[in-house]
Amino acid sequence: MTAARGRHAPPPEVRLPLQRERLLQAAALEFAQSGYAGTSSESISRRAGMSKATFYEHFANKEECMLSLFDLAAEVVVASMTTAVQRAPGDARERIRAGVRAFLSALSDHPEYAQTLLVEIIGAGPRAAQHRDKILQTFAVVLDAENAEAARRGLSGRFASPHDSFAIVGAIAELVSRQLRLGIPVSVAELAPVIERLILGLVPDAAGSDGPS
Repeated sequence: MTAARGRHAPPPEVRLPLQRERLLQAAALEFAQSGYAGTSSESISRRAGMSKATFYEHFANKEECMLSLFDLAAEVVVASMTTAVQRAPGDARERIRAGVRAFLSALSDHPEYAQTLLVEIIGAGPRAAQHRDKILQTFAVVLDAENAEAARRGLSGRFASPHDSFAIVGAIAELVSRQLRLGIPVSVAELAPVIERLILGLVPDAAGSDGPS
């Protein structure tokens, strides 16, 4: 939607967020189609139907735009997972399965975000790498906290080490990145049982034996 101009143009507090949203959506499509290296501030502006000057009102450069898009994509995925887990039954394994399905569904529903989160961010420089490390750590902390709460309630055992959750998250990121880059398997949804086995295989049962019950 193009914002009105002239004396009927919306005030800055309305106009600027709309511009930023359009630029980020355009950037997501550009990065997904042309890759980070093949995208420029000009191509993003052109796809958004805006001038380069408008682009630079919102972002210092292409890297800044990528980082903002990465944060937005992460928020969308996390929100989807959080909602799914909150609605899931109290059973710890069902909550895990709900989170996994929501994660993969969000990536499937927003393929351009998936490309940013799991593929293009890797080649976007040191600051992008820091952002990626931070979000992976955030996912690992959330997973560990979920496991800790389930263990406290006697619904499952505790991870064997504080590194288990990060190992799981790292493996999931690589699995999904491979699917996006190579198309293996054909659909990202096909990874659901693989990821569930990966997580549940590291969660001992409430009595402390290894593996899923």
